[in-house]
Amino acid sequence: MEAHEIAEQIHEDSESHAHAASTHDWFRRITAIYVGVTAMLLAIATLGGAEATKDMLNSNIHASDTYGFYQAKNIRQTLYQTSAAELELLTAGAAGLSAADKEKAAGLIKRYRDNVARYESEPETKEGKKELMARAKEWDAKRDHAAAKMPNFEYAEAAFQIAIVLGSVAIVAASPALLGLSGVLAFGGILLTLNGFLLLVPLHH
Repeated sequence: MEAHEIAEQIHEDSESHAHAASTHDWFRRITAIYVGVTAMLLAIATLGGAEATKDMLNSNIHASDTYGFYQAKNIRQTLYQTSAAELELLTAGAAGLSAADKEKAAGLIKRYRDNVARYESEPETKEGKKELMARAKEWDAKRDHAAAKMPNFEYAEAAFQIAIVLGSVAIVAASPALLGLSGVLAFGGILLTLNGFLLLVPLHH
């Protein structure tokens, strides 16, 4: 082989290596940007999961408090019902009861019955048993809605974390295949995150 041919071969090899290095450098830059975007999406999914957890716990506390208030009202209502029934039996069986005592007993019975009715439903204050039960069920629904969101965010976080790891390895190995697999997981994480906020499809643990 002539000297000029050897020189041309060396020059072609140098150009080939330079082109390959430029391609790998471009691939690594794009992949690094992709990993950064995926990390941002992971932060959004984590925030969504934290908000869903907070909403679930808050709604559960309100539901428990409302049910407790309902039970207290129910106990008081039962006491008034029992007292009114006892007074009615006493006045009915006491033939020698004076008119004034009967009037007083009748007043107490009416007051007890009024309290029973007020504890059953009190639209003005929204604190009757009927209103409290409706409010407790609303809190239950909010709690269940928030709980249904949580699996989406949990799975999305896992998908984004694995996608970031694969993307980081793809940078070092300059592997398009790993980047493609990472992209599939990231896309799945995006869908799960959107479903977590919108709850279009319910998921279960």
